[in-house]
Amino acid sequence: MKTVYHKAETRGNANHGWLHSRHTFSFANYYNPDRMNFGVLRVINDDKVAPGMGFGTHPHDNMEIISIPLEGDLEHKDSMGNAGVIREGDVQVMSAGTGIRHSEYNKNYDRDVKFLQIWVVPNKRNVTPRYDQISIRDIAKENELYQVLSPNKDDQGVWIHQDAWFHLGKFDKDVSTTYHLKKEGNGMYFFILDGEVEVEGQKLSQRDGLGIWDIDKVDIKALTDARILLMEVPMA
Repeated sequence: MKTVYHKAETRGNANHGWLHSRHTFSFANYYNPDRMNFGVLRVINDDKVAPGMGFGTHPHDNMEIISIPLEGDLEHKDSMGNAGVIREGDVQVMSAGTGIRHSEYNKNYDRDVKFLQIWVVPNKRNVTPRYDQISIRDIAKENELYQVLSPNKDDQGVWIHQDAWFHLGKFDKDVSTTYHLKKEGNGMYFFILDGEVEVEGQKLSQRDGLGIWDIDKVDIKALTDARILLMEVPMA
């Protein structure tokens, strides 16, 4: 078993006034050669956008981009004609492929919007751009991990062009579970949304990250009431 531990306070810190972002991996003006990625997991940005503000229209290509809202309402528009709002309990995915332009704005003028922006390097280049958003409220479960993303169109959650599986979990204090790797050779990256958790003996607190590889299953225990995001991704 190999691990890499990223304490919350060691993340990159970018405060633009309208946007406060914490970067788990190198991004924009935050550069750390030891924090470029975890396998094909390239970006985890913990974003807070001020009321009525947002990201103007900008381009992407050849990246799988996943947004998970944590609080508030995020308004999306893109060059494929998609327009909608995502909020806590939703998941949004874009396959940028040959190229896509989009904007993301805080729809409300009286409160912040908070969301995770996650980038995964795809296993196919120059695919046709694609957008999707779903509600995961009906599949959410208490005290167990539930899948919100996979490589398979017919599986639970959204899908991307990569052999990756994302799970969310909301656990009561002292609840334990075990996660079994979906694909041999993949690694697992844990991101703690709330509370305190122990993963394979490593204690993690809110917004800490832990990558684990060369292991086929992990034991997880909630030390307090907790919410976690588990991302299984290829390591190369």
